[in-house]
Amino acid sequence: MKKVIVAIIALGVAFCASAQKVAVIDMEYVLKNIPMYESANEQLKQVSEKWQKEVEAKNEEAKTLYKNYQTEVVFLSDEMKVKKENEIVAKEKEANELKRKYFGPQGEFYKKRVSLIQPIQDEVYVAVKQVADAKGYQVVLEKSSSTNIIYYTPKIDISDEVLEKLGHSGNNSK
Repeated sequence: MKKVIVAIIALGVAFCASAQKVAVIDMEYVLKNIPMYESANEQLKQVSEKWQKEVEAKNEEAKTLYKNYQTEVVFLSDEMKVKKENEIVAKEKEANELKRKYFGPQGEFYKKRVSLIQPIQDEVYVAVKQVADAKGYQVVLEKSSSTNIIYYTPKIDISDEVLEKLGHSGNNSK
């Protein structure tokens, strides 16, 4: 029994000795206070809306072709029906290809987002690492994505320090 108690105490001491210093960051707050990030998001919004309108215009063309086909179908020969149906299918395919080109997994929107946002995120990561290293934190948790965080003391929130490192200031409304 003594051996079990000694082993438990030894494990507890070892755990406490290896306890890691932890910090928390609110990335949404940090990014919201970086003007370049807000500007990049606005550019992404504008280009997304422009491309979405192009896709919708192609879809409308396909719908118009289909409506025209429905009104004319009784007057069309079998050959003309097939021709009109193929035109509709081609227009729908064109709209889908345009949507995939712009919004697909490796589409233009993704590429644009990476080119605008990735450099900012990389800069934030470097600042987080510098602040963590300077303060001796071994772990930095992102506040909003770590749903397992039930409570943390605001003293370990390094969001404002990261913003300061990046040359920005927060609005202190976290």
